Amino acid sequence: MMNVVVVVILSFFTFSISVIFSLNSDGVSLLALKSAISNDPSEFLSSWSELDSSACHWNGITCDENKKVTSISLSSKNLSGYIPSEIGALSSLSILSLSYNNFSKPIPIHLFNATSLHSLDLSNNAFTGFLPQQITSLINLKHLDLSANFLNGSLPQELTHLTLLTGTLNLSYNRFTGQLPASYGKFPVTLSLDLRHNNLTGKIPSIGSLLNQGPTAFSGNPFLCGFPLETPCAEPEAQKPPPNPNPNEEEVRFVGKGKSGNGSVVVSLISGVSVVIGVMFVSVLVLRRKWKLDEGKMGKEKLEKPEEGQKGKYVVLDEGFGMELEDLLRASAYVVGKSRSGIVYKVVAGATVVAVRRLSEGDVTWKFKEFETEVETIGRVQHPNVVRLRAYYYASDEKLLVTDFIRNGTLHNALHGGLGNNLPPLSWAARLKIAQGTARGLMHIHECNPRKYVHGNINSTKILLDDDLQAYISGFGLTRLVSGCSKPINSSTKKLSTSQIIISPQNSTSSCTMYMAPEGRVPGSKFTQKSDIYSFGMVLLEILTGQLTDGGSEVEDDGKGLESLVRKVFRQERPLSEIIDPALLNEVHAKKQVVAAFHIALNCTELDPELRPRMRTVSDNLDRIKLQ
Repeated sequence: MMNVVVVVILSFFTFSISVIFSLNSDGVSLLALKSAISNDPSEFLSSWSELDSSACHWNGITCDENKKVTSISLSSKNLSGYIPSEIGALSSLSILSLSYNNFSKPIPIHLFNATSLHSLDLSNNAFTGFLPQQITSLINLKHLDLSANFLNGSLPQELTHLTLLTGTLNLSYNRFTGQLPASYGKFPVTLSLDLRHNNLTGKIPSIGSLLNQGPTAFSGNPFLCGFPLETPCAEPEAQKPPPNPNPNEEEVRFVGKGKSGNGSVVVSLISGVSVVIGVMFVSVLVLRRKWKLDEGKMGKEKLEKPEEGQKGKYVVLDEGFGMELEDLLRASAYVVGKSRSGIVYKVVAGATVVAVRRLSEGDVTWKFKEFETEVETIGRVQHPNVVRLRAYYYASDEKLLVTDFIRNGTLHNALHGGLGNNLPPLSWAARLKIAQGTARGLMHIHECNPRKYVHGNINSTKILLDDDLQAYISGFGLTRLVSGCSKPINSSTKKLSTSQIIISPQNSTSSCTMYMAPEGRVPGSKFTQKSDIYSFGMVLLEILTGQLTDGGSEVEDDGKGLESLVRKVFRQERPLSEIIDPALLNEVHAKKQVVAAFHIALNCTELDPELRPRMRTVSDNLDRIKLQ
């Protein structure tokens, strides 16, 4: 009898082991994370079971077609615990988001073995210790947010080795000390850098992209000095902070009243909102001094024309828009994006939320009348799928565009991930809706005026999504307003308006080249509506494949880009699974619709502009694709 009992026990034990090991290695690594979490009040991880054959249906987990984990999203779940080293074994992990939890202990060095990561968000936790230099192993990293933790030590100089880090670097609200490395000037201008509220000392290096940062990137470091801060540097350098008289005393962050469960909210949490790169509270007095504003009431009516170069002018284009200049200047402004055309702020004034783009200063000088003509042309283009321009401000040294704020970020982030993107993988229905809306908006731009307007910079970062995933085209007219894109109109070129855009080398950035029609990549060439149609076709391919337009690195494409790869797959009649976004593979019912959309995209990206359809034809063909 005893032998029988032993055999039964051993059999059950063997069966249990075999069940656990039916999970692949990724599933086992995730179970290690679950074991490292000591508190899960909402039981969000209850679906993570060792009895499952796959981890791909677990809460917060996304996999590819090979059942390899590509995304872990556990933000705002009130989880407590630590990150186990096993997470570094997830070889296909591209997004790790653990923000707004209570994770603690140092960040494990082995985490940086997950070299496929391109977005890492550990903000608003309680991580401690140094930032390991091994983080430079994450060679594909584009977004890094470690804000609102208790990290200390010096800033790693080697972070600039992360050559793809072009989106976000947020290290604010920590305890980093020492000087700001001069190597940080090597970061690209497009990187949103946030080092606020640390204990950094010394002079901000006047080098490279650091010269392009606003003061909000460095505020809250009382012993940091130099441009762009208003704190001058003492000779030979800024005063260093005195030692803490009580090294055992815990640092206390400012806490103000809020709506959290305990009646308070940590102010630093605002920096952890992923898309919020910086926060600045500006006084009307300071901005008046800089912008030299007129004193009276600003509204739709135009003020008396000031002497150019002396005073500014604020003009409201929409009679229903109630935000006056005083409201705009008193509002809280959050940096949400940067590009060659300038910095974009989310501006909150009471219940009104708008986006304000501060145009880059360059070698193109606009007189007021010329600028007014261009901007009012933009304002007349109104369509449900085009971001609406509400007002603008003009001064000789400052130009602002005020538009609607679209809350759900860019199509690029929705497809490829990024800080601030909390959307699940887009379904086929959502992607078709976005493509159809974008096509309608671009068709309207092309047809709303006999001058045949051109957008000139259609790409996935210019398509914004609202809470209902409605698509809005942004950036219309910007290509002409920023430096290096075209000459300002004058009496001899006025008829060009926004219907023609002259391309210069400065206007052709590597990130946008693959969206650009072949005929438009030659310096001095003119963008046409056919060029826009090619760019739209590339965006449509991006929607269908989930890949970047340079072909990414996921599928071999001989370096010729996404369009070439897709044509090759169709020409050789290879399986559609080689190019379609893995997130769509389970939507078998949509196969015919997806194939139809691929054919529309390939028609748009014909090398010969004359073979490309008009935008109305493209829009009509997309609208004929009906969901089943």
